[in-house]
Formats: sequence, structure tokens, C-alpha cells
Amino acid sequence: MSSNFIFRTIRWSAWESAEAGMEHVDVSPADGGIDFAGVVIGRKDETKFALAYRLRVDSEWRLREARLKTTSGHRLHLESNGKGTWHVNGAERADLQGCIDIDIEASPLTNTLPIRRLGLQAGDSSEVRLCYVTVPELSVSLAHQRYTALGERAYRFQSLTSGFTADLPVDEDGFVLDYPGLFKRLP
Repeated sequence: MSSNFIFRTIRWSAWESAEAGMEHVDVSPADGGIDFAGVVIGRKDETKFALAYRLRVDSEWRLREARLKTTSGHRLHLESNGKGTWHVNGAERADLQGCIDIDIEASPLTNTLPIRRLGLQAGDSSEVRLCYVTVPELSVSLAHQRYTALGERAYRFQSLTSGFTADLPVDEDGFVLDYPGLFKRLP
């Protein structure tokens, strides 16, 4: 996978149609890491929502800061030292100790972080502890996931918390192309 990033824009729609939801994210290099600025419009059950987020990862793809807000007024600020210590809205969260990654429920973007950080070779597998963020509530909890490299540009994602599994094809930079049943990349 490529390691040099220039500014780019990535968009996904909900599997069934863009009317059901979509995400737009701008990716740009910044201070030895990468910044992501995104917007998600979607629905969960019968609740429609809009989410704006900004993520900053370091050069090793470890999340360092996340700022999220919804149109309903929920806000979340996560900070990490990149080694597993987390602050949520300014307060240290001992239950998140050891987490390196974040998974935003409504976004395929956050699958890229562990895919890039782990650097798995075909057949390799790794379990990760991470901060799982629900949308639109923006609640944070500990989750356990496994990533398995199926090939150079394909990964199996497994939520060890819920049992959900999906095979994810990715582009040359590790960004999800298709998340069967949930998201698909737009040209």
C-alpha cells in the first residue's frame, strides 16, 4: 500500500442508494500524520442524522484526536497518546486502556486505520481493542475486532463483540471500496 498521501476526497453511499445515506471525507497530510475531515448523512432505524467529524492520526496510523458532532447537538472529543491511554471529553477513561483505534459506527473510513497500522500480510490475522462510537448518540465503549488479510487488497473484518463479519476490498491506500450490504465507494 502506498505511504505517500496527497490531498484526496473519498465518498461512499449507503449500499441501497445515496438517498439512504452517504459520506464525504477529505484526506490530507498534516504534521507528520494525516487529517480526515468528513460528513456522514444517514439514518439509524427511523432516526435521520448528520455527523461531522475530524480525525488526526500519526505517521503510524494511530488515532491521536477525534472531534465529532451531530446536528442533534451531541459532541464528542477523544484524545489518545497513541499508546492506549484515552481521554473522552477531557476525562481519562480507564476502560479504554490499550485501545489504539476508533470505529465510528456510521463510517467505513475508520476500518482503514487498523488495516494500515497493522500492515498484515496475506493470511495474517490480528485482534484489536478499540473505541467504538455509536451514531447519532456518540457514546463510546470498548470493542474487540479481528482483521485478517485475505490478499494484498482484501481483508476480513470480524466484530468479536457482536459476531458481525464482512470481507472488505480496499484500494491501494487501504480505503474500503465496498462494504457488502452497508457502503459502496462512489467514483
